[in-house]
Amino acid sequence: MRRPKLNAVKEAVSAIALLLDAAERFEVLGYEVESGVSHTPTSRNEVMQGARQRAGALQQKLAAENSRADFYIGLEGGLDIVFENSHQRVFLESWAYVSDGASGHFGSSGSIELPEALAEEVLSRGRELGLAIDEYAGAAGIRDGQGAWGILSANLITRQDSFRLAVMAAFAPFYNGRMYRAASAAAG
Repeated sequence: MRRPKLNAVKEAVSAIALLLDAAERFEVLGYEVESGVSHTPTSRNEVMQGARQRAGALQQKLAAENSRADFYIGLEGGLDIVFENSHQRVFLESWAYVSDGASGHFGSSGSIELPEALAEEVLSRGRELGLAIDEYAGAAGIRDGQGAWGILSANLITRQDSFRLAVMAAFAPFYNGRMYRAASAAAG
């Protein structure tokens, strides 16, 4: 329900709507659902799991209300920890999972490296990234605006930008199904 996430989905769907179905008009609705993972996931697997579980929770929520959607989208941001020559590097990533109710696919934004002090605050002290970035930047409510992405990239890439890219990538097998089917056929 956070504005950057909802706007990211709206922008992505607007960009790909004609590729999905030229005759369809898509409406994007936001729902509050739990991810089932920690506030700041600390592995790529956990971030992906959170995105998938949000999409699944949305599908269950709508089914319980005797409703459905053409697509269920789950978004999750978190950290990926990589060791390079025994040196820990921590990256912020945004992931999306899109399901049509039968099959689903992931998409990612790419990543941006966190400063060591910020990574330490989150990983060693257990602070939620949203609170830590507020303190680090000397502001409040950053995750509801440009997000950590915006702070770290001097607003060249915002939280909304990162989630928009992740959503567009996750939708690729739906709007470019011909290529995905051709690749599967060639491999099989």
